[in-house]
Formats: sequence, structure tokens, C-alpha cells
Amino acid sequence: MSQQPAQAEAETRPSGRVSLAVIFREWGRIGVTGFGGPPAHISLLRRVCVQRNHWISETEFEDGIAATSLLPGPASTQLAIFCAWRLAGVAGAIVGGACFIVPGLIIILALSVLFLAHSPPAWVTGAAAGAGAAVPAVAVGAAVGLIPASWLRAGKALAGRARWIVYALAGALTADLAGQFVVVVLLGCGLAEWAVRRQVRLREESRRPASSQASGPGAWLVPALAKGAAAAGGLGSLAWVAIKVGALSFGGGFVIIPLMQHDAVHTYHWMTGAQFLSAVALGQVTPGPVVLTTAVVGYAAAGLAGGLLAALVAFAPSFAFVLLGGRRFDRFRRSVNAQAFLAGAGPAAIGAIGGAAISLGLTLTHLWQVPVLVLAAGWLVVLRRGVVPAILGAAAIGMIVVAGLGIP
Repeated sequence: MSQQPAQAEAETRPSGRVSLAVIFREWGRIGVTGFGGPPAHISLLRRVCVQRNHWISETEFEDGIAATSLLPGPASTQLAIFCAWRLAGVAGAIVGGACFIVPGLIIILALSVLFLAHSPPAWVTGAAAGAGAAVPAVAVGAAVGLIPASWLRAGKALAGRARWIVYALAGALTADLAGQFVVVVLLGCGLAEWAVRRQVRLREESRRPASSQASGPGAWLVPALAKGAAAAGGLGSLAWVAIKVGALSFGGGFVIIPLMQHDAVHTYHWMTGAQFLSAVALGQVTPGPVVLTTAVVGYAAAGLAGGLLAALVAFAPSFAFVLLGGRRFDRFRRSVNAQAFLAGAGPAAIGAIGGAAISLGLTLTHLWQVPVLVLAAGWLVVLRRGVVPAILGAAAIGMIVVAGLGIP
């Protein structure tokens, strides 16, 4: 019995059997071709690491998915960093993570220069407005897609499911009415569910290893020093917004919308609501993780330097989680404390995404955008088809309407 944790931890260590050149080539290829979000990234990583080269076993790969899905921040990015770390140590994690992120970062910053220009051409304006019209539907589709797994985590008890609904409503109302408090609600719901389940365990079980407390929710909280940066203004404010995305976005990549929208549009006025819709759309149609949307917000706030800073800060926690905790991933994914926290934060995040979809829909300024939104909703929510074709199709419609027909 006492040897099992040590054995499990020993198995989760970097092997050092793959060269950095190979990591650079394979992860760079994924970074360039990884359109379609986390499902596409996971599929590409599985093909390279498990199916084609047999570097990692299927079981360990699934364990990596399970562990990174419990962490805040972009799970597919963390999985890419974890796999590279597993194969080539710290240097492999840094090279693999950079190759996974940087191609999409270059593309999205280049598009930001075009789409956020003061006087863009008519076809760019139309494409941005059309793509932005589809974004609320993308948010709804993302929220709907997250519900089954989160609902299953709530358990079969009526009380657990009732709490799930309360958490989801809290997230939705906060995102729609008080977006600056989304982080507080996500953490609060996670801690509330953790406390409830802890009390249940204490009543039902007389014995629980003290070591399990080490992976509780308190270990995930962003350092309090980051809050000081928010008050500093300028780049400090941008860094605070970005670190919320990287360190506190529980429940999938689309949680970045409620985490950023209020700050970027209403608090700091870095961009208009329509420009924020364009930023989210760009994050969907470029390769790499959706969190690259933070680079667009950073560019709007402080130019190319702001875009690079926002991306660096947003992805730094992912590297830290893997480099500091990779050896304990196997123990972490089995932690009842981590599961309990996510059982509360997850539905709150889903609700926040849904609430953000409402506020995003209210930012649409042209009547022709409404049927585009309806078509996108049918494609994504009813037919359950891909996000990238929806965004590109909506952008094409916008180009035809604005540049071709001359409708503003």
C-alpha cells in the first residue's frame, strides 16, 4: 500500500529520451496546424506521442488529460507542455510550449494590426462584424458542450444537483450584471462546494490521509501580489487581466470571455464591444489555444508590446503548473479536494460563459448581424458542427454585406 504513491510518482517523470530538435519540429507543426481548439490539439498530441511514436502510453496520456482538465488555464496548452516535459524535461517543456503557442501568437498579432486599425478597409470591417455576430453563438455552444461532464461531476444526489444549478446561475448573473466579480464568484463557488463535500466526508468517513489536503483549492490561488498590479494602471492592469485568464479560468478556454470582457471594454476602455467580439473571433480562427485572444486585448491596450506582455503573463501559469507540479499530476488528478473545487467552480464557469453570451449579443450594432447570429447558433448548437467554419462563414457574409452590397 505505501509503495503505490511512490511508484505512481516515479512513473510521472521526464524521460529525456526525445531530443529538443524533435520536440521543436513536432510541437511546432501542431502550433501551425492546430485549428479547431482543444479537441484538435488533443487529437494531434495523441497522434504524435501515443499512436505514431509510442513515446507515451495511452493510459499516461489520458491521465495527463484528466490532470490538466482540473487545473485553471488552457488545458490543451498544459497538456502540450506536460507531454514535452515528460519526453525531454524542463528544456523540452519550454521548447514544446513555445512552439505550440508562438505560431498562433504571431498570426493573431498580425491580424490584430489589420482588424483594429483606425480606418480598416470595408472588407475588413465587414468580416469583423460578421465574425463578431457569430461569437455569442460560439459562447453558447461552448457552454452547452461543457454541461454533461460538469453535471455528471455533481453526482446523483438532489442536493448536489441543486447546488450545481445555484452555482451556474451565480456565474451567469455575475457575468451579465457585474463582470468584474466573475473571478470572485468562480473561486467562491469552488470553495463552497469543497467545504460542503469536506463536511460530508468528515461525517461519513472517520479516516482521510492528511497529505490529500496539500492539493486542495488553496494551492491554486493566484499570489496576492498580482492584485497590487491591478491598481498600478497601464501595463500593470493589463498584466492583472491576463493573469486572471491564465491562473483563474476554470472550466475551459471560453471562460476568458467573462474574465476579460468587462475589464477590456468597460473598466479600462481598451476596446469597444464590437472590437472585443472581433478579438474572440480571431482567437477561434487562428491556430493554437483560444487564450491567445488575450494578445488581441493586449494589442488594443498597448500595441505590440502589450500583446506580447498579455500572452506571456497569460501562459506563464501553465508552464509553472507543469514544471512545478508535473511529478504530482497522478496524485493531483485523484485528489478529492481538486475534484470538489472544480465541481463548484465548473458550473459557475459554465454559467459565466452563458451570461457573457447574452452581454456579447447585446453589443451587436447592425440589424443584419441578427440573422447571422441565428445561422451560427443553428450550425453550432443545433447541428453541433465546427467553430472555425461558423466564424469564417459569418465573416464571409459580413464581407458580402458591407463591402459587396454597401450596407453599413
